[in-house]
Amino acid sequence: MSNTAHPVLLLTHDVNLWDRWRALDPTRWMPARGATLDDLARWRAAKRSFVILDSHLPRRPGWEDPAWGELSRDTSIIVASSRPDDEQAAQALAAGCCGYLHAYSPPEVLGRALESIASGGIWMGRSLVSRMLRDISRRLPANSEWTQGLTEREIEVARQAAHGRSNQDIADALGISERTVRAHLSATFEKLNVQDRLQLALRVHGIH
Repeated sequence: MSNTAHPVLLLTHDVNLWDRWRALDPTRWMPARGATLDDLARWRAAKRSFVILDSHLPRRPGWEDPAWGELSRDTSIIVASSRPDDEQAAQALAAGCCGYLHAYSPPEVLGRALESIASGGIWMGRSLVSRMLRDISRRLPANSEWTQGLTEREIEVARQAAHGRSNQDIADALGISERTVRAHLSATFEKLNVQDRLQLALRVHGIH
């Protein structure tokens, strides 16, 4: 991503959220205010990509509505909820959105989320990531091709992480420190050329 500031539509009818969200780093983001889905349509027509969407926006279509296929096309939408819920997060991501977070997250967190999706990533909470990894592990068999070039301990840590276990859980199970777990995961990500636990899980299960 370049060092220039990028326009981002802050789509909310809530004045307090607007005041909070527009505190984004001005060297990286140029906030614009929107309050309706018509504003989102105009934003897309102007070929602008980045959007933070208040999940409580009036007249927002339900996440199962096929309209999201068009609304999210060529648009990177982060959904922000004042009452975050893993089920809603999963529905928003399935609808084509790129991220989900607490509406009152600090501006620094909003900025990191935007940077992540600008780099092609997805932003979601740890509990949802763990839930998705457990679901993947239940449905798909593991494969062994991904283990090439990894140490035995890196393989052990990677398998545990791919099943949705936290760093502390992995450390307790293997009798090592959490810091050591982080080091093994960092080395594994680099060797396998993956960026996060979701990509690691897909690799472990042979689908990425």
